[in-house]
Amino acid sequence: MRLLMIDLDNTLVDRDAAFRAAATDFLAEHRLPAGDLDWLLTVDASGHKPRREVATALSERYDGIDAQDFLDHGAADRVTLSDPVREALLAALDGGWSCVIVTNGRTVQQETKIRNTGLDRLVNGWVISEAVGHRKPEPEIFHAAAAVVDAPLDGSWMIGDSAPADIRGAQGVGACSVWVSAGRPWTEQDYRPTLTTPDTASAIRRATSA
Repeated sequence: MRLLMIDLDNTLVDRDAAFRAAATDFLAEHRLPAGDLDWLLTVDASGHKPRREVATALSERYDGIDAQDFLDHGAADRVTLSDPVREALLAALDGGWSCVIVTNGRTVQQETKIRNTGLDRLVNGWVISEAVGHRKPEPEIFHAAAAVVDAPLDGSWMIGDSAPADIRGAQGVGACSVWVSAGRPWTEQDYRPTLTTPDTASAIRRATSA
């Protein structure tokens, strides 16, 4: 049985699109300037900025407005799983691969995304940085993913959109990797992915047929 590790945000699900929709609704609900959307997206930094820093920035800009529910549930309640990704996951499982989600983030928020999209019924398990006490690219989180299904990291694959977290992390534990570029150029000089694909469905198919 071979291990396929897959990132969650902006890999399995379009987290940025979900956050944009949530941010648009947040501004409208509180009658805030629609032009603040770009500011919110910048502050959010595709989810990479610590939530406490984002919460602080929002409380300073919007005095008296409670943004915690927006931060906790906005994007998590809006993410969806595309049909091509669903079909690629099912094909990987049918091919005998063990699929484990490896994601940085808060446990409650990330598990909400996993369950709301039905990914909990399509993968063999998941590891979340808050729960295991280690973040990608630290090797411990990848070892935790392998332990979920009792599979070796030797011969495993990691799929993700983040060069430092996913690709460098995979290299650190000797796993092969697929970078989901979404049309972006590769800019890192010190390491490279095994493969590059424009989207997640093709990344799953390439990894599981290699």
